Amino acid sequence: MSYRKKCPPQPVQDILCINTEKVYDWIVNEANFDLNITDEDLPNGVTCDDFDSEDVTCTVIPAEVDPIEVINVEDRQFVIDGTEIELQVVTIRKNFVVIFNFPTDNGNGDVELELEFSRSEQVVLCAPEGTEIDVTYTELDCFIVSFDCELGDTDEDDTFDALVSVRLCQSIQSVFPVTLEIEADYCLPREPLAVGPCPTPVRPEQCPVLFPVGSNTSQNRADAGAYDYTEAPAEPEEPQLEVEQPAEVDYTQDEQSE
Repeated sequence: MSYRKKCPPQPVQDILCINTEKVYDWIVNEANFDLNITDEDLPNGVTCDDFDSEDVTCTVIPAEVDPIEVINVEDRQFVIDGTEIELQVVTIRKNFVVIFNFPTDNGNGDVELELEFSRSEQVVLCAPEGTEIDVTYTELDCFIVSFDCELGDTDEDDTFDALVSVRLCQSIQSVFPVTLEIEADYCLPREPLAVGPCPTPVRPEQCPVLFPVGSNTSQNRADAGAYDYTEAPAEPEEPQLEVEQPAEVDYTQDEQSE
């Protein structure tokens, strides 16, 4: 028979060796740019007559493949607070997908069209050789400034021109993986929360006068016919007023006496 040993208590504080990332530089900035789309085909099966141009909306998301690409890193000398320092001018290409939503009235419902686009920008970072560039979007949205649908002829499909404004807020860091030796406190689990006792069962009120019959030994009867049913007294009738009628007079006797 084997017994499971208890885990030994962890020391309150110890020297730890951990793998993490060192942040060499970090900036947060906002970028705004416009997308000018011309002569773009509408989705299959959709014509200009199937929707209202004012109802078309857009969303923008990072591309699934290579959303961030570092195109170039160039060393440059800068003077910061009177001190000359070498920093890097980093050229970043960001790949996006803009999704147009067409609310049609031809029975197809909402129809989407995805278009890929890229934008590049340069930022100044402390990003020496070996560091990596991490870009995180804290906000990424778009809206349609203008949208014009052009009817095609018999040989060409309907097309549209659109001006889309994109706004993004981004966090850009230069990082490098490091192994650190630190003195730190161990995290301890908190006390578990009590679930609470089961609620007391609640049952509806009985009718002891009627049932169960065993609650009254003097009424321990075997069948319902043994019950002494007493009807409630009838409601009193309203009193009737009796009107005394005048006695009839016999005029024949008066005539005979005359």
